[in-house]
Amino acid sequence: MRIGVISDTHIPGGATEVPAAVAKVFEGVDLILHAGNIYTKPTLDWLEQIAPIKVAGSVDRDRQCHGDPRVEEKQVLEVEGVSIGMIHDLMVPGYGGWIYPGSLAPVYEANPSRPIVPEEFFGGHMDIVIFGHTCVPMVEQYGDTLVLNPGSPTLRNQLMKIGHVAILDVTSTGPEVTVIDLAEETG
Repeated sequence: MRIGVISDTHIPGGATEVPAAVAKVFEGVDLILHAGNIYTKPTLDWLEQIAPIKVAGSVDRDRQCHGDPRVEEKQVLEVEGVSIGMIHDLMVPGYGGWIYPGSLAPVYEANPSRPIVPEEFFGGHMDIVIFGHTCVPMVEQYGDTLVLNPGSPTLRNQLMKIGHVAILDVTSTGPEVTVIDLAEETG
């Protein structure tokens, strides 16, 4: 299964619309997973024209989407035998800040026998944990859990510039992630 992964569209605010390059990059995906800060239903509807969508909405920012069956505080799903948990703002025990590339390594190295995300958080072990919030792409493996932040298509590294999304391919051989720089897709 091919999954488009996106987060932090911040519309309105980060931009007035989702960059058109997202539709090009997500062409042919079977599902879109959005890790929150979508803000409005029109953005959700625009993405759903590409593929079915599930959102892990942040309570404070995605109020206009509350009650929408596509939006929940956390999402847990199984795809091709791979468990995926998604939340907007991931909190990891032993780490008290925003999660950026490389920031979880010291926590994991201090106790590699402990899961990076406790099983009770999503109700069981997750093979993949998707989150947003930082607007910075990140793909890191901790034991048997892949941690993925696709970045933001509208707030590249928290700046109002075209940013990133990701493609998650889940096959019988396991998951494979490609982070896509949308700036390279527009030229």
